[in-house]
Amino acid sequence: MMIYFLGGGNMATAIIAGMRSKGSDDICVVERNLEKQQALAEKYAVKTTDRLPEISADDVLVLAVKPKDMQATLQEVNTQGALVLSVAAGLTVATLSRYLNGATRIIRIMPNTPAQVGLGVAGMYAAEHISDADKQRAENIMRSSGEVVWLPEENDLHRITGISGSGPAYVFYFLAALQQAAEEQGFDAETAQRLSLATFKGAVALAEVSREDFHQLQQNVTSKGGTTFEAIAVFERGNINSTIREGVRACVARSQEISREFD
Repeated sequence: MMIYFLGGGNMATAIIAGMRSKGSDDICVVERNLEKQQALAEKYAVKTTDRLPEISADDVLVLAVKPKDMQATLQEVNTQGALVLSVAAGLTVATLSRYLNGATRIIRIMPNTPAQVGLGVAGMYAAEHISDADKQRAENIMRSSGEVVWLPEENDLHRITGISGSGPAYVFYFLAALQQAAEEQGFDAETAQRLSLATFKGAVALAEVSREDFHQLQQNVTSKGGTTFEAIAVFERGNINSTIREGVRACVARSQEISREFD
C-alpha cells in the first residue's frame, strides 16, 4: 500500500510530518514544483514525482491541492478504486465524485497545521457506505499527527473549519498582538516573543490539567479592581468576545459559500 499526496503544500506537509514522526514510509508526493519536491524529499525522506503513477485499490490518495485547482488537477486521475481522502475546504463528496468520474470511496477531512508537530485536530466525515476498515485507515493516518473527531453530517465540516480548521490562525493573531504589546512596553522582539509563547503555553497547560471552565480560569486571575481586571474591562468595551464569535461565523459562512460555488 502506498499513500499518495496530490499536492505538497502546507497542509500536506503538516500531515506528512506527523506520519513520518510515527515511522510511516510508504509515502509519495505528487508535486509539479521542483523546489517543493526537493524540499520534501530532503526534509522528510519521502518519494516525490511530478505525475501521479498508476495506483491500485489498495492505495490511498490524499487530495491536497487548492479547491480552485482541484477540478483541473483531477481531470486525468483514475483512482482505480483507491480510498480517497480530501483535505480541500468546501469541496463536497458529491463534487469530488463528479471530478473523479463517479468515484465514491471518499472521506473528507478538515485538518489544521499543528499536525506538523503532532498536535493537530482533524474533523472527519465519511458517508454511510464507507466501510469501517476504510474509516480506520483514514483515522490511523490522521492520528499520527494529532486528534481526530468524526462528524455525523457533512455540513459539520463547515462548522469545524471555523473552530479548529482556521483556529490556529486566530491564535497566531492573538500572539502577534501580545508580542506587539510587549514590545510597546519596552521589551525587545525576541523577549517579547518568548514571553508571549510561554504565557500561552502555560495557560493552555493549566487549562488541560485543571479541567475548569475557561471562564472560571479567567476569573481566577481577575481580581476585581486589580490589574487584570482593567485589561479585561478594555477587552469587554471593545467587544472582543463577540468579535471572535463573529469571525468564526464569517469563516463558516465562507466555507459554505465555497461549497455552493463549486456545486
